[in-house]
Amino acid sequence: MLAEMLSVSIIAGIASLAAGAVLGVLAARKNARIRVDEARAESAGLLRAARSSAAAARTAAQTEAREAALELRAEAEGALDERTEEMARREERVAAESAALERGAASLEGSWERVRERKRVIQSRREAAKRVFATADGLRAEAFSRLEAAADETGEEVAERLRRRWVEDARAEAANRLRTLDQSDPEFDEAARRVLAISAERYRNHFLTERLISNIPLLPGVGDELAARDGALLDSIGEVANVKLNLNDEQTSVRLEGLDGVGREIARRALTRLGKPKHKEAALDDPISWATDIKTHLEREIVNLGKKAFTVLEIPRSHPDIVELVGKLNYRTSYTQNQWLHAVEASFLAGMMATEMGLDEKLARKATLLHDIGKALTHEIDGSHAVIGADIARRLGEDEVIANAIGSHHADEPPTSVYAYLTAAADAMSGARPGARRQLTTEYGNRIEDLERIGNEYRGVERCFAVHGGRELRIYVQEGRLTDIEVVELSSEIADRISDEMTFPGQIKVTVIRAYEAVATAS
Repeated sequence: MLAEMLSVSIIAGIASLAAGAVLGVLAARKNARIRVDEARAESAGLLRAARSSAAAARTAAQTEAREAALELRAEAEGALDERTEEMARREERVAAESAALERGAASLEGSWERVRERKRVIQSRREAAKRVFATADGLRAEAFSRLEAAADETGEEVAERLRRRWVEDARAEAANRLRTLDQSDPEFDEAARRVLAISAERYRNHFLTERLISNIPLLPGVGDELAARDGALLDSIGEVANVKLNLNDEQTSVRLEGLDGVGREIARRALTRLGKPKHKEAALDDPISWATDIKTHLEREIVNLGKKAFTVLEIPRSHPDIVELVGKLNYRTSYTQNQWLHAVEASFLAGMMATEMGLDEKLARKATLLHDIGKALTHEIDGSHAVIGADIARRLGEDEVIANAIGSHHADEPPTSVYAYLTAAADAMSGARPGARRQLTTEYGNRIEDLERIGNEYRGVERCFAVHGGRELRIYVQEGRLTDIEVVELSSEIADRISDEMTFPGQIKVTVIRAYEAVATAS
């Protein structure tokens, strides 16, 4: 019973739940229909509002478009009016220019016609001129033939004669200019002589004429020491001095053979000192060291001599190598003239001339002192001592003015300053003064013979004499065989040949004399 009651209760509960669920579903469906209806009503309102807004916007856009179109049309009509007016103005200008062009064409046609007429006139005149020229050529040829017949000379001969005359005139002018160059301004010559004379008179010094020693006499017993041990001591001295020593058969003297003046002096001192006992013992014990000591002592003396030259002249010292070369000049001679004394003497002369001319005295002295430093190396280096000295001066940092004065004092390079001329003048003065240099009688005679031989080899020379101790060659030529122009050329040619073929100190003047001699006999 209880179970049945429970079953009925459960069934009733389930039915109640089912009824509730059905009612809920129905209520939900009703609410959904209500919301759908509301959404449809709202959508319809929005649609109507959108259609109304779109219609209003379309109306506004159409209105704006019509206004813009009206504005564009108005602008286009204005531009069209302006272009129309511009075209009208251009058409007027074209019409005016066309009319002007037509008028210009008509004028040009008239001008062209006048030009053609002018050309016809010119052609006619040209033909007439040709006929006149032809007639003139005929008359000229006839006159030229008559002139040649009257002159008894052809035109080519006249032209050749004129050419010869012009050449002679040109040569005469050249000779005159050359003579003018050779003959300096008298005032300048006088001033130059004054400077040279003042310098020569102001300088005073005493010089002894020197000669290179070729044979050295030996003290008794020295020759035996030199000949002992196959001449080992003699060979050692020669090796250190760099000269060749030859002992004579009698063992009384030694002959020196070598160009190095310093080496000759080393050998001379060594041979002289062998006569003293203490030196003989040292030489026999160690000849090389003994001779080397003599060489070292002499080298110190050479440096002191170089310094002395700069001190005496009161000029700044140069590079030590240059100072040494100046000292070595004491053992170098030229025509027996000591070159150290010659350099110092010439330096004083150059300084005096520079002072007279208002130039740098110390610069002139230094340039002249160094002008012969190449002579200290001529036994080692081939070439002119002037070129060698200039190269050394440049390499050791001397001023270019000094280097050029060294290189140009014998015309090996062109002078570039007044100091180069002063150096050359002082060198010539010191070397050419009386008693400065000595020549052998045979050498002097040979030079005189060579001068006169060269002068007599030329055409037209009548007689030739070397005068003034060989410092001038005076040539007399035949007046009828040479002209004045040829005389000038002859003097220059002979002077050039003497310079090329002969070696001499100073200068040699060449004087060619052409004189007309009129002779009459009274009876």
